[in-house]
Amino acid sequence: MKILILILMTFSIASTIFGQSPDLSELSEMEGGRRVLEYFKAFNSGDEQKLKEFFLNNLSTEALERRGVEPRLEFHKQVRADFQTLEIKDLVSVKIEDVVDISLLVQGRTGGWLAYTFTFETASPQKLLGWQIEPTEAPQGNKKPSYENPKTKAEFLSTVEKYLSDLVAEDKFSGVVLVAQDDKPIFSKAYGEADKEKKLPNNLDTKFNLGSINKMFTRVAIGQLVQQGKISFEDKLGKFLPDYPNTKAAEKVTIRHLITMKSGIGDFFGEKFFSTSKDKFRQNSDYIPFFADQPLAFEPGTKEQYSNGGYVLLGAIIEKVTGQSYYDYVRENIFKPAEMTNTDSFETDQTPPNTANGYFKQNQPAWTNNINTRPARGSSAGGGYSNANDLLKFSVALKSGKLTIPDDEGKPRKDSNLGMAGGSIGINALFLMNKQSGYTIIVLSNYDPPSAERTGGQIRDWLRQIKE
Repeated sequence: MKILILILMTFSIASTIFGQSPDLSELSEMEGGRRVLEYFKAFNSGDEQKLKEFFLNNLSTEALERRGVEPRLEFHKQVRADFQTLEIKDLVSVKIEDVVDISLLVQGRTGGWLAYTFTFETASPQKLLGWQIEPTEAPQGNKKPSYENPKTKAEFLSTVEKYLSDLVAEDKFSGVVLVAQDDKPIFSKAYGEADKEKKLPNNLDTKFNLGSINKMFTRVAIGQLVQQGKISFEDKLGKFLPDYPNTKAAEKVTIRHLITMKSGIGDFFGEKFFSTSKDKFRQNSDYIPFFADQPLAFEPGTKEQYSNGGYVLLGAIIEKVTGQSYYDYVRENIFKPAEMTNTDSFETDQTPPNTANGYFKQNQPAWTNNINTRPARGSSAGGGYSNANDLLKFSVALKSGKLTIPDDEGKPRKDSNLGMAGGSIGINALFLMNKQSGYTIIVLSNYDPPSAERTGGQIRDWLRQIKE
């Protein structure tokens, strides 16, 4: 017989709003709950060894077989980079059925919020089967603005206008939103400030940090070199970087593995990266020493794991094959043909006028400039700049075939649907393109995630409701 227990901690929403600590006694009284508390203690310690020991001691055999310790550590490095430490703000629910689910709302030291759902075995010792982590909004009590699903384009535009105005009024969005139909903007508007210190507003031409959206440009560049016969998806990393410190990676990892995130190569995010002056990152190659000597997380091709390091190496391959810097190559072979005159990997101390600063909060009302958290220059994995109009030009170039993104076989993609997001502290961007519907959605924000992703996702959902 299934036993179902649902405990809704509605009182904790109020305690969060008024700054009181939530009642976590329910967690300390059950095995799985105690593991949750141990997880956050290990995460907040910043000690990778403690987090590793937690995984080994608390994850079920099934969970460890499905995903090993090393890829879990790499993922948590990224979470720590974005949120620093995490504080439980709300015990949302505890469910006991075939498995035990514990749902929590937590806030990072940088101000962002995450929804955690831990899943445990029902039987003692209730080891972890896994967990789900999703960016979410700060709790606002029981009052949430309601919007009617639009059925016509006119209703859609009116609803989006109201939605964005509400977000700005609550200081949840700063940036630019552009929605195009058949390559023509039907909605475009700027909100908030590009420079809070100087009180300079964002406008439709403001350039924003794209985060990982730059990976699209790297993928296009690799596709160009494949089509020109200069490289093959089967080429090994060692063919282009024979002195790469990890000899196993050099011998086994292919360009296909790198571009599809199946290389097992890790990330440059880590304690060494965070403790290094960001002013030292000026070239794509400056990122490589922060991961090149790490062991592979898995046998190349056997699993998939998000890898900034892999895309940095794709940039290094582009430089080796073309004899140009990564930045020069994409500028001349991608941005110039698409007439993207406001797109580049600008250096932090040499950004052109009308470039937005990024802002985040650290558990305090005031916004903090992210200049000390971002590298002086981005890489082939992300961190370049663009504006909404240039990204629309990129969409047009992809639809027309002037630029192409390779599929997993190295051939131009036949489908033209594309979605990409990028985010870090004070940075969030979203690019959605659908040739079948004719719509392109571009949201650029100089606030923390999920400011752009949340906004663009809602706009996409409303577009699907339109009948005309």
